[in-house]
Amino acid sequence: MITPLLNFARKHIVLFGAAKFLAGLVIGFGLGVYFLPILTAEEGLDAGALAALEASAERSGVFTRDLKGSDAFHWGEGTVRVSADRVWLEGSIAPGPDYRLYLTPSFVEDEASFEAIKSQSMQIGEIKAYSNFSIDVPAGVDVSAYPALIIWCEAFGEFITAAELS
Repeated sequence: MITPLLNFARKHIVLFGAAKFLAGLVIGFGLGVYFLPILTAEEGLDAGALAALEASAERSGVFTRDLKGSDAFHWGEGTVRVSADRVWLEGSIAPGPDYRLYLTPSFVEDEASFEAIKSQSMQIGEIKAYSNFSIDVPAGVDVSAYPALIIWCEAFGEFITAAELS
C-alpha cells in the first residue's frame, strides 16, 4: 500500500520540478527580451550636442506621460525637435526593446489609433538610446509633410509616446 503512494508522490514531485524549470525558462526569456536592449543601449547626446543642434530645429513637439496609450511602462517626456535631416529628443523615454520613430499624418495617442494610420506613416529609424537620442532622417523624406510623430515598440506592438509638431 505504501509503494503506490510513494510512486504517486515521486511522479508529482518530478512533474512539479519540471513545471518550475519551464516557468523559470519562460520568465527568464521574457526578462532577457526586456533588459537586453537596456543593457546595450547607446549613450544619448550631451548638453553641448543638444545646444549645437537646437539652432537647426525647424519644428518641435512635447512628449508627455499623460497620453491615453501611455502607462507606467510605456511613456516619454521631453522636447522632440525636427530638422530636415534629423530628429532628436531632449528628454527620456521608458526603456524597452525594438523602439522605432515614425512620422505620422495625424496625432495619435494609443495603439489602435496608430495601427489605423501605420501604413501612411513614415518610419524614420530605430531608437537606440533612452535619453537625448538623435536619429538621422533618411534621404528623400520630407519631414514637413507630417504634423506629428510617434515612438512605437515593433516587437510588442506597443504605443510608447507621441507628439504634435509645430
